Amino acid sequence: MRALCWHGKHDIRCDTVPDPVIEDGRDAIVKVTTCAICGSDLHLFDGLMPSMEHGDVMGHEFMGEVVEVGKNNHTLKPGDRVVVPFTIICGECDQCRRGNFSVCERSNRNKAMADKAFGHATAGLFGYSHLTGGYAGGQAEYVRVPFADRTHVKVPEGLTDEQVLFLGDIFPTGWQAVVQCDVQPTDSVAIWGAGPVGQMTVRSALLIGARQVIVIDRVPERLAMAASAGAVPINFDEESVIERLNELTHGKGPEVCIDAVGMESHAGRSLDSMVDRVKQAVMLETDRPHVLREMIYVCRPAGTISIPGVYGGLLDKIPFGAAMNKGLTFRMGQTHVNRWMGELLELIDNKRIDPSFVITHTAPLEQGPGLYKTFRDKADGCIKVVLKP
Repeated sequence: MRALCWHGKHDIRCDTVPDPVIEDGRDAIVKVTTCAICGSDLHLFDGLMPSMEHGDVMGHEFMGEVVEVGKNNHTLKPGDRVVVPFTIICGECDQCRRGNFSVCERSNRNKAMADKAFGHATAGLFGYSHLTGGYAGGQAEYVRVPFADRTHVKVPEGLTDEQVLFLGDIFPTGWQAVVQCDVQPTDSVAIWGAGPVGQMTVRSALLIGARQVIVIDRVPERLAMAASAGAVPINFDEESVIERLNELTHGKGPEVCIDAVGMESHAGRSLDSMVDRVKQAVMLETDRPHVLREMIYVCRPAGTISIPGVYGGLLDKIPFGAAMNKGLTFRMGQTHVNRWMGELLELIDNKRIDPSFVITHTAPLEQGPGLYKTFRDKADGCIKVVLKP
């Protein structure tokens, strides 16, 4: 089969690789009908995540048709149409029973490696390094889904791939980022990053009923897309984020600040961002946390900071004293995708949201390597890439 494979920094290739096979009774083999390039994939593309190996199959946002199931898989059958969440879950461990699916205790088959990195392993993830299990991803013609009797979302009839694809990652990620902040009708919600996750976060905050939603970015197409939904845009290349946020909140700061950027934040000509880039280049720092610093500074006292953006390692110069003295609450983590499926499917089915709005580029799988660069560079008005194997 054909698959997009990692061969080093900025080196994604469309290779011919062996077809996946059933390895466990709970497995399923899914023929991928639609997949996407996620902003998190760019961290792999830019060589910032450890434990990637040559030939690793990329991709954690995909869906398709079940073509084969293991002997112990009694919830799926060939012909079923499914979205596959990026978090692999057993559905039986203590964390899964609590609904904390992104920290499933059984699905990361490289648990010993992850324990050393994080203290305790997180769940296994598709196509996202050997630190999270080394599972082949879904930017491919076929994919093996472990624990497939639980790691799936069945697609109702009448909904297109494009409407439901993002249930596997960016829609529930944006939703969780807002829901975990207990947003009130009087709250201002400020969202850093108007990429795909940021766009879903904007619409989630509006659906949940925030008084004011503000989005910070510098790409005109992204800001325009968020503004069309009702968000107040701030272009950080053209105005001071802190001054504008204080103006919009009467000097008090937003009650909720959401980091939909993560480890590769840009910050114009700010000194801390330039220092981060130098430190990252000489391996004195793994991530660029300008957004996190700015959120801590501007967030209203007793407010909440939510972090759906991916961080991979060690951060420098975080103003933790400000966070402690202001009494800020931090909520963060990979998404508990399956926790939100019922209500999100209902929102789509009732036409309260059509997540396909975010798609700007659709292409065959073979064009994926070039579109990684287009997406990374935000060229050609690119906000979200969908691939058709």
